[in-house]
Amino acid sequence: MNRTPALLTILLLTSAIFIANCTYPRVNAIPTATRTPSPLPAVTPTDTAPPPFAPVELGLAENPLILALPPSANSPEQIEAANLIASLFTQRTGYTVVTTVPDSYIALVDALENGNAHIVLLDPYAYELAYQRGSVKAAYGVMEEGESLYGAQFLATRKGGFQSYYNEITGENTEEAAVALAQFADKKPCWSDESSPSGYVIPQGYLNESQIITKPPAFVEGHPTVVRSLYASGICDFGATYIDARKFPSLEDEFPDLVEQVIVVWQIPKIIPHEVLGFSSAMPQEMRDLFSTQIAAIMQTDSGRAAFNTAYGIEELQVVNDGFYEEFRNYLKDSAIDLTTLVQ
Repeated sequence: MNRTPALLTILLLTSAIFIANCTYPRVNAIPTATRTPSPLPAVTPTDTAPPPFAPVELGLAENPLILALPPSANSPEQIEAANLIASLFTQRTGYTVVTTVPDSYIALVDALENGNAHIVLLDPYAYELAYQRGSVKAAYGVMEEGESLYGAQFLATRKGGFQSYYNEITGENTEEAAVALAQFADKKPCWSDESSPSGYVIPQGYLNESQIITKPPAFVEGHPTVVRSLYASGICDFGATYIDARKFPSLEDEFPDLVEQVIVVWQIPKIIPHEVLGFSSAMPQEMRDLFSTQIAAIMQTDSGRAAFNTAYGIEELQVVNDGFYEEFRNYLKDSAIDLTTLVQ
């Protein structure tokens, strides 16, 4: 009997049992790295928007005060004089002041409204437009021949049958405007030009305020031309000029009897400004008061007065406020002329 197969079978079974009962050492697997997300910061709900950036204080170098020259300023001397005034303001007040030259009065009025001009010299119409927009405060009236306001006069001819209500000796009117001007109803006026305060705009305001309707006017370009047109007759029945355009040198030489023939019918009181020196309404009251005081002080010095004269043509100033121009404002409104067409 062959025992080998049986023995081999026994050995194989024994090995299987041994292998099944053996314990192998455990190998730990390398764990896969993982990131735990960091928690987001908690968001606290709020009903208020984040605060805006704080504006830079007016008068600092980053937000300087702007001294504007008149639009007509085009010479190096004017600009140099304005720069001197700005420098004096900075030295005396501690505020930074720079200069600019606007392209026009309407641009200057816009600059006031937009915060791009703060110390300005305005003609009467530009001042009134800026005042209506609430962007300017009057501080000084420019004086000429000792007056910061001037008047006008209604003229006509004796041969035209018009009556004078003005006393040449006392320099006073003898009747109210409504009475004196009533004789111009349905008559033809000669006006200087469409923007002249004394030769058209304010006289038209007086006529409208008295409800006097006239024929269509003739614009004859110039106050002396108004006088000449009346003297010649046939062109118009009455007119208005500054006081006293009849004594214009060439007229007196040409027409020796002109003053006797062309009479003052009624004189408009001194209500028309020359020019107005004012401050932006954006300047705090204390700042406006400070600069107003410094203007007066600078004008007391020879160099300061010369600088104001060169830059602005100013020789003398009178302290004023916006109420000082109330009569001018009223008759300008009565003229019914669109103010924006008068600001150039």
